[in-house]
Amino acid sequence: MRHLLLRKRVTKTLEPYPARTIWKRVLDKLVYTVGIIGPLMTLPQIILIYAGQDASGVSPLTWFGWALLDIPWIVYGLVHREWPIVTTYSLWLSMNLIVAIGAVMYA
Repeated sequence: MRHLLLRKRVTKTLEPYPARTIWKRVLDKLVYTVGIIGPLMTLPQIILIYAGQDASGVSPLTWFGWALLDIPWIVYGLVHREWPIVTTYSLWLSMNLIVAIGAVMYA
């Protein structure tokens, strides 16, 4: 009985998924879309570095720093099973590492 009461108390504050209101369902989908589009906006930088084999003005330290800061977010998303966070920051980690490696190779 104690377990049922505890479970009821814990889940009382959680919202159902999918959300009941349309704007929350749209927001749920938008988060995934933005989480994918954001990292893809780094592609022009990657293309510029690798196609031109020139990374002048690109700081490898900054991009490795951004990549390092993505790791706690990925761990947080995995622990809390927040897949939009895991997806977004995994993509960011990949893009940031690609830019950082290019900056080291072509600096």
